[in-house]
Amino acid sequence: MVNIKIGLAPTRRSIFSAPAAEEYANRIRKKLKEMKVSFVDIDDIANDGLLHNDKDCIAIQEKFKAEKVDGLFCPHGNFGTEYEVARLAKELNVPVLLWGPRDERPDEKGIRLRDSQCGLFATGKVLRRFQVPFTYLCNCNLEDSEFERGVNNFLAVCNVVKTFRKTRILQIGPRPFDFWSTMCNEGELLEKFYIQLSPIPLPELTAEIKKVKEDKIEVEKTIAYCKANFNIAIHDDKLENVAALKVAMRHLATKYGCNAIAIQCWNALQDEIGIMPCAANSLLNEEGLPVVCETDIHGAITAIMVEAAGMDEARSFFADWTVRHPDNDNAELLQHCGPWPISCASCKPTIGYPLAFNYPGAVEAAAKKGYMTLCRFDGDNGEYSLLLGNAKGVDGPYTKGTYVWVEVKNWKRLEAKIVEGPYIHHCVGIHKDVVPILYEACKYIGIKPDLYDDNEEEVKAYIRGE
Repeated sequence: MVNIKIGLAPTRRSIFSAPAAEEYANRIRKKLKEMKVSFVDIDDIANDGLLHNDKDCIAIQEKFKAEKVDGLFCPHGNFGTEYEVARLAKELNVPVLLWGPRDERPDEKGIRLRDSQCGLFATGKVLRRFQVPFTYLCNCNLEDSEFERGVNNFLAVCNVVKTFRKTRILQIGPRPFDFWSTMCNEGELLEKFYIQLSPIPLPELTAEIKKVKEDKIEVEKTIAYCKANFNIAIHDDKLENVAALKVAMRHLATKYGCNAIAIQCWNALQDEIGIMPCAANSLLNEEGLPVVCETDIHGAITAIMVEAAGMDEARSFFADWTVRHPDNDNAELLQHCGPWPISCASCKPTIGYPLAFNYPGAVEAAAKKGYMTLCRFDGDNGEYSLLLGNAKGVDGPYTKGTYVWVEVKNWKRLEAKIVEGPYIHHCVGIHKDVVPILYEACKYIGIKPDLYDDNEEEVKAYIRGE
């Protein structure tokens, strides 16, 4: 399970009731524990467990950095001390969640305990002055469902940002010559996003395949797994190559500290090992190590983001936008030779032959229909964005490979976005709605969200708790 750790720094201001702020901060602590949220507290630094002075703020910064928190939550127990929140947030450089409880009715003398909402207005402005992006959950009661939903959404946003910032991709071989669309700017990805590539030549992969075949144990386990979970329509020696390729790629990803793989996949690889890599890719994708085809580095980045947004609750699949549905004007075929994880399949998959090649080692299966998110991280000319939106699986004709027919709200609008760019014919899907999570994460990683459903206001409303 994904474990995201947040720094909890409730804040108050002296002119409002300190006891009321302290009491509410303790209620928040209790609620987060009930939700099983992992958090680092400040009650060992501030006497009242609240952020409101510089001395404590410095100590809190040091503690949160030492604990390597993934996000910062600054609930306003009363008006709060906006500049201390901003100073702390600026130092940490992690996603920030702002929220405060709805204020109570003034008492019979007209006295108000908190003015939490008013303080949130001030803090939002000061964070902007500090150029600190933040997530705002509109003030509500602690017991309201939108509070729990908002915190869980924020944890997923933190997971996307954390994963994105530590991305290192194993690049197996250069891109295929014919795929000019998948070229990327390695230096720019490092300079802008600290995304690193670990390129290796195909001979290094084949050497590792030879090594794992000699060791046998992991290869035999993988063969047994394939026979238990797939229909096998290839010869035993080719299945051994599929298993060895899978194990070898896992070893190399571990060796180079990578959390995704982009593989050349054709044609040199087939000349070396006699198989397509699709089934091996499928096995790794099922294990949560994204592998994408045709050395599509931007596709690998997309897969990493989608998996993180899903909090490891569903596997993603790498697909081509291919052809229009013959009968449904808003539907399209998503398909690839066979790298999709088996948990996406609607039936028992087969390891067989792909549509366009004569080598074995591809997976065949129609994917589950259902509701899904489709997206694509891409860029050119120094600008990057994330195309994202929703789709639903629909009935359609049989085709080869791993595939699903999907319907979107307005296909022509989406088609124009893909062609006009900066996107290409590749996308990543997941059987889960993670659009709001990815949309919100974009503000922290410095890319533009590009909603193909043209529903930005709806997404923003969901994030703020409507």
